[in-house]
Amino acid sequence: MFGGKKENEAPSTGDAIQKLRETEEMLLKKQEFLEKKIELELSTARKNGTKNKRVALSALKRKKRYEKQLVQIDGTLSTIEMQREALEGANTNTAVLQTMGDAAKALKSAHQHMDVDQVHDMMDDIAEQQDVAKEISDAISNPVSFGQDMDEDELERELAELEEEELAKELLDIGPSASELPAVPSAEPAQPARAKPARKEEVDDDMAELAAWAS
Repeated sequence: MFGGKKENEAPSTGDAIQKLRETEEMLLKKQEFLEKKIELELSTARKNGTKNKRVALSALKRKKRYEKQLVQIDGTLSTIEMQREALEGANTNTAVLQTMGDAAKALKSAHQHMDVDQVHDMMDDIAEQQDVAKEISDAISNPVSFGQDMDEDELERELAELEEEELAKELLDIGPSASELPAVPSAEPAQPARAKPARKEEVDDDMAELAAWAS
């Protein structure tokens, strides 16, 4: 409008990174080309070192120029590599910041219709209902039966009495049991046969002898 020259707009970081990568590839190819030229000139100098000194010296001079260009390319590659890494880092940071900004906006939008006091009240209601649910669950899981209110001390005393009775019974059973005693005979004992007196036998013998004499 005032006759001034319109400034060119700055390229994006992505475009700048792409240009730097293309330049790196070009310099790497030139570096490889110079390395081959150096090897060739060195071979020429070796072959003509004793035969043609002038040719050998010319080859060494060209080798020195190529080596100087190679050193310059190495420095240029280092500079380009650092610049590309810086741009890539800036590009990453830009993307991260953009993402974080979008996330912050989304979070703000999500919290727009939320009130902190309402959230606390809701969490209190949830905790209260959880306590109620736990009490209901405990009540349901507790078996309903009679005799739950028995006195534990009374049961312990009864158990002790039973143990004492059992111990006394065991002490009484130490002697021979009724099954081990001899059985009582059910029949009356047989009477022993009475021996005949010897006097009666002698009388019988005398009578028999008298009867024989009388006859």
